[in-house]
Amino acid sequence: MTGAAQGFGQAVSIGLAGRGVDVVAVDISKATETLEKVEAAGVRGVGIIADVSEPDTATLLEGVLREEFGRCDILVNNAGIYPNAAFADVDYELWRRVHRINLDSQFLMAKAVLPLMTAGGWGRIVNITSNSIALPAPGLAHYMSSKMGVIGFTRGLANDVAQHGITVNAVGPTASLTPGGRAHIDPAVIAELSGAQAIKRPGSSADIVGTVLFLAGDDSGWVTGQTVMADGGLVRL
Repeated sequence: MTGAAQGFGQAVSIGLAGRGVDVVAVDISKATETLEKVEAAGVRGVGIIADVSEPDTATLLEGVLREEFGRCDILVNNAGIYPNAAFADVDYELWRRVHRINLDSQFLMAKAVLPLMTAGGWGRIVNITSNSIALPAPGLAHYMSSKMGVIGFTRGLANDVAQHGITVNAVGPTASLTPGGRAHIDPAVIAELSGAQAIKRPGSSADIVGTVLFLAGDDSGWVTGQTVMADGGLVRL
């Protein structure tokens, strides 16, 4: 699980732990609270403090998985950033930073775990995208580009790994009342979006957990290459 220290990543980590899944929490910050809650569920929790956009992190993750567990069954690529900026103010450094963290990291983490999944003949990769790709939201050209890239990566990778019993899907949340959402998104925007949803309340970290758990389990074995918007019915594919 990447981006596991808070928000969606923490909620999904706890949800997986509740299903009996050991969790490796990868985050640029220490995931102490997440690991405490994971271990309270009776499973193992291992933390890795690292930048998921760096190739060395993929090497580190693969080594930890091999040494601590000897396998990897599930990867949830959740880490991401979403700085709002008018396109005129987006320089190449910001463009690349957003794509490194939101998209390149998913490639790197997949490369880290796929040898173990292939050896085991079973795997589930769930990539977090965003429903913003279908919304007329200004200041997000760099972000939407990275999140559309996640969908393309999901579809392409699904073709390449299906023969090994591995599925790859994406989940698209909406702007939600997570720690990151509160810090970077105007509460008025979240309220406006929730008013346009079929389910008229702001989203929370807990709202994507069930969808991710489905895509990470046996029941979704016939589902791959898909994007599911878990956003209260705002964007419909």
